[in-house]
Amino acid sequence: MDPLGLTPAVSDWLATALPAARPPFTFTRITGGRSNLTYLVADASGVRRVLRRPPLGEHPANAHDVLREARLLTALRGAVPVPEVLAICSDVEVTGAPFVMLEYLDGLVLRDPSSVQSGLSVVDCAVVGPAVVDALAALHSVDPARAGLGTLADRRDYLPRQLRRWHDNWTRTATRPLPDLARAHDRLVELAPEQLRTGIVHGDFRLDNCLLDRTGTVLGVLDWELTTVGDPLADLGQFLVYWAEPGDSYTALHNPPTVVPGFATRAELAARYFTQLDLAPVSVDYYLAFNWWKTACIVENVYTRMAAGAMGTTERRPASFAAQASALATQAWRSAADLG
Repeated sequence: MDPLGLTPAVSDWLATALPAARPPFTFTRITGGRSNLTYLVADASGVRRVLRRPPLGEHPANAHDVLREARLLTALRGAVPVPEVLAICSDVEVTGAPFVMLEYLDGLVLRDPSSVQSGLSVVDCAVVGPAVVDALAALHSVDPARAGLGTLADRRDYLPRQLRRWHDNWTRTATRPLPDLARAHDRLVELAPEQLRTGIVHGDFRLDNCLLDRTGTVLGVLDWELTTVGDPLADLGQFLVYWAEPGDSYTALHNPPTVVPGFATRAELAARYFTQLDLAPVSVDYYLAFNWWKTACIVENVYTRMAAGAMGTTERRPASFAAQASALATQAWRSAADLG
């Protein structure tokens, strides 16, 4: 098996599973994501598709489940903009892990200011935030049973479960102490609010997990592996944590795209979210603190996996993720300490 887990058997499988695809195939790693591995697959006629598989190495049995992700995409298609699932391979003998083939959506991913400046005008920037929030509201309007998550629909303990899950993930794989992460966790457990609504929670909803066209329309929401049923406000908090504004003293991303002039503010987007769902606005301060903490846990886990060589070659060194996780942990504690 080659280092990325792709073998000639994958090409043979593709030729059978997708009769319209013409071998030979080329595989190019799509960088940017830090969880499941994603590849652009081009066939001999130039048609592009996307392959997603779990990262290399060992990981928890319920993590990086691309087959569950594919089932969710199939169920949500039509209600939320998502790529079409083209084929599913559950046979781990083909490439060492299950994988799925998805429709390739030719759109923009806004990861930093340069991608905004090259892809959008200031006028278009103004419509991006509302379009993305509308996609989030559309997701939170879907009946969980429609997505095959009906057995979880009555659960009202999302935040305690998430706090346990990410704390356990961190402590199980930790290679260094992060006192701020531990202190923030304890404060968030103490102050967890009552869950007022239940809906489908994407789990990693942010601008760079959305593909846009050049007018700012959302073509597809990506990366559904963390999706479950829970408190929809956690998704809103995640989105707002990553939505940086010009002048912010600290940002979740090193070089966030939304500091470019012309984007909507966090307050405007939060207000639109509640309006779209016909809900009375509520404070999201707890959910912001929770998501600073959760993001710190995720980045620390990325650092651990990268340091162990489980993510292949990327454009960033493990040390940069270590520094980012430490800064996120500090921000999480500051936000948690400020809660009433």
